[in-house]
Order: sequence, then C-alpha cells, then structure tokens
Amino acid sequence: MALQHHKDATLRYQQQVDNSRNYVIPFIEQAMPIQPGTRVMEIGCGEGGVLTPLLEKGCHCVGVDLDHPRIELANQFLGNYVQNGQLRLITRNIYDVDFLGEFRNAFDLIILKDAIEHIPDQAKIIGYLKNLLAPKGQVYFGFPPWYMPHGGHQQICQSKVLGMLPYIHLLPRPLYRGLLRAAGEHNGTIQELMDIRDTGISIERFEKIVQQQGFAVTRKQHYLINPIYKYKFGLQPRTQWGPVSKLPFVRNFLTTCVYYMIGEN
Repeated sequence: MALQHHKDATLRYQQQVDNSRNYVIPFIEQAMPIQPGTRVMEIGCGEGGVLTPLLEKGCHCVGVDLDHPRIELANQFLGNYVQNGQLRLITRNIYDVDFLGEFRNAFDLIILKDAIEHIPDQAKIIGYLKNLLAPKGQVYFGFPPWYMPHGGHQQICQSKVLGMLPYIHLLPRPLYRGLLRAAGEHNGTIQELMDIRDTGISIERFEKIVQQQGFAVTRKQHYLINPIYKYKFGLQPRTQWGPVSKLPFVRNFLTTCVYYMIGEN
C-alpha cells in the first residue's frame, strides 16, 4: 500500500512544507520565539520541507541527513537559500568530531521531525544535543508512539492489506517477519520494518529519557489524528482528549502523533 508521497518527492516535500507551516511552527512558537536570525538545525531533514517555512521567516538553517539522495533533492528544492548562504545542507554524522567542532552550542532550535523513532540509542542522541544547543536553546520532537495503530510504519508495505492492518507490528518478531515474507514484501522493506521495531519509542520511554538526560518538557501536544494525515489520507487533525493523554501506557495505543519541546533543566 505504499502511499503516493513515498514515490513522489515533490509531493512529499510539499506535504512537509504545509504541515510545518500550519502545525509544527505554530507549536514551536508557543514555546519560544522564531525570528529572523534564529539559528536552526534539523536532524533527518530529508527534502527540507520542514525547514522551508523557517527559511521564509529569515532563520539561518542547517539540514543534516545521512541519506545523500534526499539531501540532493533538498538542494534542488531550496537551492536559492543555499546560494544566498541562509541554508547549509550536509550529509554527515552529527557524532563526528569535526561536526561538533564546527557546531558546538550553535543552535537556538534543533528539530527532529519523524526521526527519533528511527535512531538507535535514543538516550545517547538526546543527551548529545546539549552540545549543539545555544544557551536557552530548545529541541522539537514530533513522532508516532510505537504502540499506536501504525507505529511500525507498516504503511510502507506494498501489500494493501498489510499496509492498512493496525497493530501488526506488535506481533512477536518471528511472527511479524514471517507475515511480511508470506505477503511477498521485499527484503529491504522487511529489514526497514524490523529496524523500526528495534527503535520505536513510547511516550513513557521518551519522557523518561528526557528527564534522565537533564532536560525538561516545555510544551507538549498529543494527537488522536496526526496532522500529517490531513495530507496523506484527507483526515482532519484532532488533538487527543485530555484524560486519555494523561493515561500512562494506554495513551500510546490511541495517540497517532506527539509533539514535544524540551529545554535544559
């Protein structure tokens, strides 16, 4: 059932731009000001759609991604900003010594949109971000909780049936892998889904890591219907009902997306 935006980079970029402009940026602005000259880095920037509204506001941005073809696409979409020096697009590991040497305490805002659930050792990277934040800087996270209906990203399956089935990623690992193989999914897709199974993150674990790494949550919003579903499925975004968002563990099964802002405690 791989969605059209998985195949169409221009459509994917435009969806990122609209989602960022209408939902991500307004959320961030309730926790900190965004103004010309604000220094921003996005980790896992892809085609650069999330950064586009920030560039339009006059921010100075750095986009980092290990997927070089997606960085090349970002250069195509945002070449004018690269040319005028307002944007740098980099294919580099942020743990590299030279990266830290160049960008230590450099950013007022760091963005990880639909990224943390793909990163191994999440405690390591969240703690490491302190090295890159300027004083009073903050970090934005947006991600799908692991236990939500499609928290395993099974929508990337070619099988329409598997792509629509909720909660199949919660099956025992051998059974889940066997189901994917029986449906004829490509080995690359199966490996990607297994990797996500290893790195998927719950609301509770995220908040625990944030606290353990010396950060505090400055703002959060849980969604019953993820804002990006407006572009993918034509569904209107809906915030999570307050009492549900406060129910530990249970909320993960009913919440399709969470937004967080964190700052050093």
